[in-house]
Amino acid sequence: MKLLELSKKYGIAVITISLFLILSLTTEGFFTERNIRNLLDQQSTILIAASFMTIVIISGNFDISISAIFVVAPLFALNIENATGNILLSVLGGIGLGVILGSFNALVVTYFKVNSFIATLATSFMFFGFGYLISDRSLMRPVTDSYQQIARTKFFDITSATWISLVVVIVASILLTRTRFGRNVFATGGNQEAARLAGINVPQVQAITFILLGAAAALAGIVNSSRSISAQPSDDFSFVFAVLTAVIVGGTSIMGGKGAIWRTVAAAFFLAFMNNGFNLLQVDPLWQRIILGLVIVIAVALDSWSQRKNV
Repeated sequence: MKLLELSKKYGIAVITISLFLILSLTTEGFFTERNIRNLLDQQSTILIAASFMTIVIISGNFDISISAIFVVAPLFALNIENATGNILLSVLGGIGLGVILGSFNALVVTYFKVNSFIATLATSFMFFGFGYLISDRSLMRPVTDSYQQIARTKFFDITSATWISLVVVIVASILLTRTRFGRNVFATGGNQEAARLAGINVPQVQAITFILLGAAAALAGIVNSSRSISAQPSDDFSFVFAVLTAVIVGGTSIMGGKGAIWRTVAAAFFLAFMNNGFNLLQVDPLWQRIILGLVIVIAVALDSWSQRKNV
């Protein structure tokens, strides 16, 4: 029984470390400084958003709109940068827009009581449309060379995108595990009625999680646009799928009340190592999709089985 509990708690870390060691020993080009740095850099945007998506899901909700916020925030930031040339103002403007959009999601879910999955799916289309409007349906580029330094500046030969994601992960982890707000998030996701009876303002707790995630998704989008030195409007939902995959494979319960940011981080790197290994080994992309889908199904099935065992 104790072994089972340990495997449930630390299994994703053991699997991730094992995969890293196996690929390092068997796959040429995997365990190189360049490849590891690239993996860290590529996962930075996923980690920024996934940290706060973990908190939203623990609280008992979903947010599908982060792909749209990821797209529209850098477009808004670049509008400001193009008009003023001020990088700090553009970053604050983009994150501020993320806060506004997250607040709108919070209003729809907590005040109007719309199911979070349906609500944020609907707001996604609104936010995507807003992106087309503010960009005039065109690719946008910064007018200053400084904008690309948001994500590309190197400290100890590691990109600022990686350092930003590390700071966000630490902040989110402290918020979830070391504050009253974090305890309220777990209580809310575990049993809303019991949380209300305990004096917790459930709508307020859930609203804050949406607002924080909106800001994080906006920051991730700005980092991504800085890295690619451009941003363009789209209806691409792939970002939210990548984020949700990391959170779910990491063992955060889709029923709410259980999860940990460190497990989300471990899962994000497990998936990154797996995809990187597939590419280095030249595995057919069709098989990569099949295997990734199987991993997600197994993760959700294990969560469902765990919930039944605890009833």
